[in-house]
Amino acid sequence: MKIALLGTNFGQAHAAVYAARDDVEVVMFGRDADKTAGVAGQFGFAAGTDLDAAFTDPSFDLVDVCLPIPLHAPMVLRALEAGKHVLTELPMAGSLEEGRRIVAAAESSDQHVFVDMFERFIPANQALTDAVRDGTYGRLQELACWNAVALLWPGASLGLKQLPMEAMHSDLDLITRALGTPDQVHVTAVGRDADAGAVEATLAFDGAIARSSLSSLRPKPWGARSGYTAAFTHGVLEWTSAMGYDGKPTGTLTAYTEEGAHEVKLAAADQYTAMIDHVLAVLRGEATNEISPASALAALDLTCRINEQVNPAA
Repeated sequence: MKIALLGTNFGQAHAAVYAARDDVEVVMFGRDADKTAGVAGQFGFAAGTDLDAAFTDPSFDLVDVCLPIPLHAPMVLRALEAGKHVLTELPMAGSLEEGRRIVAAAESSDQHVFVDMFERFIPANQALTDAVRDGTYGRLQELACWNAVALLWPGASLGLKQLPMEAMHSDLDLITRALGTPDQVHVTAVGRDADAGAVEATLAFDGAIARSSLSSLRPKPWGARSGYTAAFTHGVLEWTSAMGYDGKPTGTLTAYTEEGAHEVKLAAADQYTAMIDHVLAVLRGEATNEISPASALAALDLTCRINEQVNPAA
């Protein structure tokens, strides 16, 4: 399978997964010829700066979009028009209207469209959604997700302009898959400067509440930490995680019931590898798409609602 990988920044996370496989051929595309050649060369890929070739070259089977958010929807729609399968970074679009356009185009196309909802492949998140589906601990009544990070990555900006769309979306997907669409959304936020801030969203559902808290107000020795607490009618699941530069979390999932507390054993998994494994399995006809645009629309809707409160239009 031949893949056009668009983007040399976050595209490196996908590139590392592709480079470990022997069943794909990848060409990385970027704007700067020297930078693109240098990054692509680290992974043993060919490089190009003619973005049009990703869509016009009939040898490409999949277009992988790792570009800034405003380019996600246009690139996805262009790939579908060109008859290509497409994987896009999250969120799939910068607005609900664009997201709906992608859903409609995907549903009317013979090509597959995937949204990089990598958090769905984190074993602790799968344990939560399985518990909700199976009623393992009864009905979910409270879900609190939190994420606190330092600015570990050179050049990264996680101020209020970026936090809702670029960093809260994954937790909001977990919340909407567990509880649905909230009836009420209340948001508070504080900014230190253009690169650091904190946002907390409190969400009300019928018979349940949820919170999503994200902060970049941490010094570098803190690193990156995250987790969730899920309170059911007959028990609690608590996940705590530390994450390094490689984006691979390590942590502990604990279940609490009236009988006591015990650690829930989780399978080792790299969520990016698992996500791309899933994409390629679907394209081989071996799996059903679990990260389709339609499945990510509720999270996009909620993300946009929160972003509108944090960053109201002028």
